[in-house]
Amino acid sequence: MPVSKPRIYLDHAATSPLRLEAKVAMEDGFAIWANPSSPHAEGRKAKAALEDARERCKRSLGWDGELIFTSGASEAAALALNHAKAGARLVSAIEHDCILGIAKTAERMPIRETGALDLDALAEAVQRERPLVAVQQVNSETGHAQHMDDIAQIIVDAGGLLLADCSQSAGKLALPDCDMAIISAHKFGGPIGIGALLVRDYGLLDPVGGHERGYRRGTENMPGALGMAAALQASLSEPLCAPDCRAAMDRLAETVRQAGGVWMSDRFDYPTDYIHAVAAPSMSATAQVMRLDMAGFAVSQGSACSSGTMKTSHVLGAMNVDRAIADRVIRMSIGWTTTPDEIDAFTEAWKTLV
Repeated sequence: MPVSKPRIYLDHAATSPLRLEAKVAMEDGFAIWANPSSPHAEGRKAKAALEDARERCKRSLGWDGELIFTSGASEAAALALNHAKAGARLVSAIEHDCILGIAKTAERMPIRETGALDLDALAEAVQRERPLVAVQQVNSETGHAQHMDDIAQIIVDAGGLLLADCSQSAGKLALPDCDMAIISAHKFGGPIGIGALLVRDYGLLDPVGGHERGYRRGTENMPGALGMAAALQASLSEPLCAPDCRAAMDRLAETVRQAGGVWMSDRFDYPTDYIHAVAAPSMSATAQVMRLDMAGFAVSQGSACSSGTMKTSHVLGAMNVDRAIADRVIRMSIGWTTTPDEIDAFTEAWKTLV
């Protein structure tokens, strides 16, 4: 029988494959099965393992504040946006759908065509009583990174609070100087179903009762916490984008340009190495994703939470990308399993397709 060709996974921004270190840590966690809130010996053993995972996560992230385990980024965002001791909620126009869905009445800050938050508009908008401003450090659709230091300074000067969505940057880039941050384990090789809200001080939040020192309802996912801690530690031991992968990505970018496509990172003032938006010369994004899937490549059309809706990207719209181009944009994202040969194989497949 013919041997099937191995598939190539280039959708790490949606979910990165589980790291072996995380799998082993979770297996250890499943053996410590008691409720961490129980007062008996079994519960205390589970609590000790949970607290050890909490401290390891904080050390890996360089975070000296508090860490509240959650079921993922969406719950962390809801905790921050619904319970922060702040006034008006402000969000950038290119935030993830979960942020925009939670903060439906929040004022949306405009974005420049380069993908950067309009700092002049932000400086004007924060002139109100203690606003909470949500900004995604790295955009999940385009890979563009915000100038978080400049953003933080404007918010601090106005007496506001910065909520940084670090779902696409934790384990890859240093955390920004912020009051609260959102992380999600499955974006850096940890398990699905575990994340955290980092809080500079518990006093920034109204407690909701229950677990996690009264700031989260629901029993903690202790095996998941152990897996997240292990994945974070593993992510620190390897380069974000190795030189050979970066060179392969440069070859892909040049191929896209020569084919008459659009390498969206060319317009950004701060692109990242690991998430890229690519527009074909004429083929729709939907057709590209389907045909590449049949050819053995996993890529996506925007973020995973909205890629099946067939709607035009609000991110590209906020950046004033022409609709005809936006409808042809796919996202390819690399991670800890990606090799230069895989990127080169994708380059040839995309070139042949379009």
